[in-house]
Formats: sequence, C-alpha cells, structure tokens
Amino acid sequence: MRNKIIGKFMTLIKKIKDKKVNFEFNKEYIKVVTDKIANNDALFISNSFKEIHPADAADIVEHLSESDRESLIKLNNFKIDPEVFVELNESIQKEIIKFLSSESIVSILKNLDSDDSIQILENIDEKNKNSILSSLPPKDRFALLESLSYPEDSAARIMQRQFTAIPSNWSVGQTIDYLRENKDLPEEFLEIFIVDNEFKPIGTVPSSKVLRTSRESKMISIMNESQLSIPVDMDREEVGHLFENYNLNSACVVDKNNKLVGMITSDDVLTVLKEEAEEDALRLAGVGDEEITDGVLKKTKRRFNWLLLNLFTAFLATWVISIFGATIEQMVALAFLMPIVASMGGNAGMQTLAVTIRTIATNELTKNNFNQNILKEFFIGVLNGIIFAIISAFIVQIWFQDIQLSLIISISMILNMIVAGLFGILVPITLKKFNIDPAIASSVFVTTITDVIGFLSFLGIGAYFFYG
Repeated sequence: MRNKIIGKFMTLIKKIKDKKVNFEFNKEYIKVVTDKIANNDALFISNSFKEIHPADAADIVEHLSESDRESLIKLNNFKIDPEVFVELNESIQKEIIKFLSSESIVSILKNLDSDDSIQILENIDEKNKNSILSSLPPKDRFALLESLSYPEDSAARIMQRQFTAIPSNWSVGQTIDYLRENKDLPEEFLEIFIVDNEFKPIGTVPSSKVLRTSRESKMISIMNESQLSIPVDMDREEVGHLFENYNLNSACVVDKNNKLVGMITSDDVLTVLKEEAEEDALRLAGVGDEEITDGVLKKTKRRFNWLLLNLFTAFLATWVISIFGATIEQMVALAFLMPIVASMGGNAGMQTLAVTIRTIATNELTKNNFNQNILKEFFIGVLNGIIFAIISAFIVQIWFQDIQLSLIISISMILNMIVAGLFGILVPITLKKFNIDPAIASSVFVTTITDVIGFLSFLGIGAYFFYG
C-alpha cells in the first residue's frame, strides 16, 4: 500500500513537471504530503520538493493547514528551500517565520538576492531583526540596513544589490573574462551597466551584444547611452510606470550622488504592480490590507470603520426620505420606484469611480486633460440618463398607467446619472488633493451622494408634481 501511494505521488510530480495537472485542486497530492508530515518523513518531502518548481512547492505549503505547516517546518532535518520560501504568499511567510529559528532565517537570507531578503526582513519584528542582521556577514548586513533605511514603498526596497557593472574603457574581451571569473555576479542578467571613474552609470550593453562583438572592441563603443536611472527614494509605483512607459527589462538605481547602487528588473516591477492592483481593489471595497491568515477579530476590526461610516450615510439617505413622508403617503408608488433611481445612480457612479481610480494610479489623469474628462463624464451622464429615462418611463407607464409618475422617474433618472458621473470623478480627485488615498474613501462618499441626490430628486420632483 505504501509503495502504491508513493508511486502515485511520484506520478503526480512528473505531471506537475510536465505541466499536465493543476495541483491546486488535487486533494490527493496534499494528502500524501500531510501523511508524510505525520510520519516525520522529512527526507521524502525535501526530495520531492527538489523535483518540482519552487512556485509549485510553495503552492503545496500554502494549501496545508496551519498546524501541518508548523509541523512541517519543525520536522527534524527539514530545511525549507530559500527559493520556495520567496514564492510563498506574504501572509504565509509571516506565519512560517514564527516557527523558524534565527539560524534558519539567516541561512535563507544568505542564499537570496537582496530585494528578496528585504521582503523577508520586513515581516520580522525589530528585536529578532537586529539579532538576525548581526549574524550576517558585514557586507550583506550593511547593504540590507541601508535599504531598510529608505521608505517602505521606495525603489531601494525592491532593488537588487547584485548587478553587473564594468568600466567604460574595458574591451569586450576583458568584460567576457571578468564575467566568467567573478563569482559575485548575479546568476542571471540581461544588461551590463557601463560606469565612469566615479561609478556613475553612463550606458548599458545587452549581454547578447557582448557575445556577438569581437573581443578587441571597446564596451563604450557598443553601449546604449540613453540609460534611464532611478533614484533610490523614488516611489515604487512610479518605478512601475517607468518600466511600463519605456518597456524596460531592467534599470539601474542611483543614490543622491548619482552613483550606481542597485538594479531593478521587470519581475520585481511585475510583483509591485500586482500588489498595488490588489491593494487598490481591497481599499475600494473598504477592506484595507486584509490577509487570508488574519483572525476573525482582526478582520472584523479592519472592516468596522467603513461599515460604521456607511451606516451613518445610510441614515442620512433615510432622513432625506423622511422629509417627503407625506408625499409618499399620497403616492405609495413612489416608495416602490425610488430605489431604482438611487441604484442606477450608484452603479453609474461606481463605474466612473473605478475608471478614475485607474487613471489616477497610472498617471493618465493630468491637469491638461482634467477639464476634458469632467466634460466627458457630464455628457456620458446625460446620454445614459436619457436612455434609461426612456426605458424606465416606458416600464412605469405600462405598470402604473400614470403619465406623471413616468415623467417624475425620467427627470430624476437624468439628474442622478449626471450627478453620479460628475462626483465619480470629482470625489477621488478631491480626496487626492487632501492627501487621502482615493481608493480607500471614495466609494462610501460616491454611494452616499448618489443615494441622497437620487432620493432627493425623485421625491422632490414628485412633491412638486403632486403639491406644486
């Protein structure tokens, strides 16, 4: 029986290596790993993980229960591969760090690029962080401490300290010999940075171009002079925009004296853009930096503030309705129809808001095109308002056989759709001017405005028709 299970396990490993199975949903695979953990078979798990890609091994660890992950890390003779650790979800990394000894963390850091090491150190409390840093070689410790001294969202936090730079007066032959003999270079690199006597970058040469050029040629003669340099304190989101705008594979990072101190690659930027997109999506829903490993109380606390604000805004909308209590009593049909206007306005406002948040995040919305976009949203609101006013009026007329009611919902629909479009763009822009993240607070304000205006316009126009 045991040999049969192992046979199935190795077959699954082969399928994963051949990319023929999505093991995310393969309960049998996870069960085999769980059984091996229970049997303290660290050697089997270690050897199995070596057979597959680190990202696949990380997925297996992520799909284990918290207790099984703890048992796995604490198994005798099991050492988690640094590459596997880097591929883990950040929340799982934080969880596993609690079970790792300082010696294990030091061992992981020694085998990683500086940008990956920084990411791990960010998840360690200050007391243990200082102890771990003191156990690292002086050169590595100094580099990591310097990176940690910069803001969390800066370029310095995502750059690699390992890069390839050579003097401008070297020949291609000297460069090739240097690349072959130097063991401190990155394992993979696409570009070689050319520096002057003060170690300031003056250009780049693709590594493929070096291989195709004669040994006698000077590196300065084949370099690309238009090298984009990134300051160490530049916001990482801005770095992402630069990579996207200029289609960069890598870029050098310079300090305040314009000296080369690191390198950022496209895979680092891809991770940043993914994290920023996820963060904006969560904040737009008023959730914040919630993680899957957070407990019930912690998640409840994160969501409480925005739900409380939403409750108060709901009471505001209810208060507006209460003003027109007599009107509703005279025409009960208004109570049936008013949620339609508010709902359509809310959805239209959220559409505009989502587009605006994206344009703000990608720096597409500028002073030059701001007025044009405001005008555009106004006309979109008018057009959508007219279209849905006609549809709504037609349905109401068939339903209630009341021309006044059809006219009321038509006018209020147009007004609310215009307001929704305008405030969908004005609210996030205003919040940004007050240095408030528009992705966090915009949705509550836009929803409130469209609800209040929707009820106010619909019931106000209704009151005018019935009492005016």
